[in-house]
Amino acid sequence: MTHRILVSTILVVAALLTVDAVDASAAADPTRFSVSVTGQGPDVVLIPGLASPGEVWDATVKHLAPTHRVHVVVVAGFGTTDGGPNKADGDMLPALVAEMTQYVTGLKRPSLIGHSLGGLIALEVAAANPDAISRVLIIDALPFYSLLMNPGATVEQATQMATMMRKQMMAQTDAQYAAGAPMMAARLAKTAPARGSVAKWAAASDRTVVAKAMYEDMVTDARPRLPRIKTKTTVLYAYDATMGVPQGAVDSMYSGAYQGLAGVDLKRVDESYHFIMLDQPDVFLREVDAFLRSQ
Repeated sequence: MTHRILVSTILVVAALLTVDAVDASAAADPTRFSVSVTGQGPDVVLIPGLASPGEVWDATVKHLAPTHRVHVVVVAGFGTTDGGPNKADGDMLPALVAEMTQYVTGLKRPSLIGHSLGGLIALEVAAANPDAISRVLIIDALPFYSLLMNPGATVEQATQMATMMRKQMMAQTDAQYAAGAPMMAARLAKTAPARGSVAKWAAASDRTVVAKAMYEDMVTDARPRLPRIKTKTTVLYAYDATMGVPQGAVDSMYSGAYQGLAGVDLKRVDESYHFIMLDQPDVFLREVDAFLRSQ
């Protein structure tokens, strides 16, 4: 499936918007990510996908900042940021989830919007403390990433594949890694400008952090924790005929993967690849508005 390698998302804000410092009440300073805050109003937290900086959310921030306080997360090692503790030995994703849970509990029941890896983080945060957030929007992410490659995947099988992919990525030279970014981007974004941006972001990211995050994304199965989520949840997922997969198969994959989440609202976005906010920006912003109005 051409959108199966979710290499995506999040970071700073639109250059024309004023960025405020996060207030001290939000939480203790995180070490696995940093946050830029723009606007005033109800809190909305944008959580990144793999290897993407905050520019991916520029249009979203510009759209929401007049009416919301928008928190754009910067995962250490994504884009041009230093990897910091995310480069160290040991699991990265549980630490990210723990710090993100602490951060959002310091806000006033924020809305969470997560793309790709950020969607998985949003699910884990919602399962860990569902009373702390008001609603969750998942963008083109599954609770178990490896279902994209094998609908019957197990964690054991995924671990074998993830280990091989991590080893291959780390065996590359920096030049080889950068050279592969455009081919990867062609599977993730439909338009030429979007592909250029995605390739640039991936090439600039810390390869060690990206490899770790990719591995942990592939081997994490959050489906057993879905029943804990009581927060209203919407899932936007991409489909395009050029993916070479029947539309019904994509619909079934998402409905099956999320069957454990009561009341989930699944919405397909046609004529888009993985980066829905770049391929279908108008549709995406309409869906974000509808999501934020939902009760």
